[in-house]
Amino acid sequence: MPAAYEKSVFINCPFDDDFQALFHAIVLTVAAKGFTPRCAHETEGQADPRMARIARGLMESKYSIHDLSRYQGQGAENLGRFNMPLELGMALGIRYLKEAAPAGHNWVALVPEHFIHQRFISDLAGFDSPDHDQQPATVIRKVAAWLSMQPDFTPPTPTAKTILEAYPGFCTRLNTEKADALGTLTWPSIIRSAQVMVSAMPSV
Repeated sequence: MPAAYEKSVFINCPFDDDFQALFHAIVLTVAAKGFTPRCAHETEGQADPRMARIARGLMESKYSIHDLSRYQGQGAENLGRFNMPLELGMALGIRYLKEAAPAGHNWVALVPEHFIHQRFISDLAGFDSPDHDQQPATVIRKVAAWLSMQPDFTPPTPTAKTILEAYPGFCTRLNTEKADALGTLTWPSIIRSAQVMVSAMPSV
């Protein structure tokens, strides 16, 4: 059954091993706060271009989280990655095109510390973008706070502290799922593990 539009949160962030801990922290926080995590992983295996799958996921979600904290070049050629800003631009387009999202679309950009993002994406200077230090605890705190301010947030839910306390157990479950699948961690496995962890969390 498709997730309700008002509860869907599309996550736009790097998916490589270096960012995996933060990606999983975002997923767990979104689920714990009563929303449905969504991302490009959910449509892997479908015979559609990745960009089309991302656009569809964004249009089916009332909310989106875009992590722009990785801003430096990578590899021997020191190349920057522009997927995150590109997909943030798609979310902005959806927000301002009433036909695409008649019920509205709200987004948040997670940025590096010390306002560095204003030097490489200065048009975000007018937004109150939460920053983080690449630590799961900070990401959980910032994402939990943002979700708690959205009109479709429905308390009671676990606190950010409770989510952080459950996070190591979530990572352990994911490692077990990956090992059982001989090294492949699928999106359904991630969501299933998040649901199990959330079901055991106290809410206030």
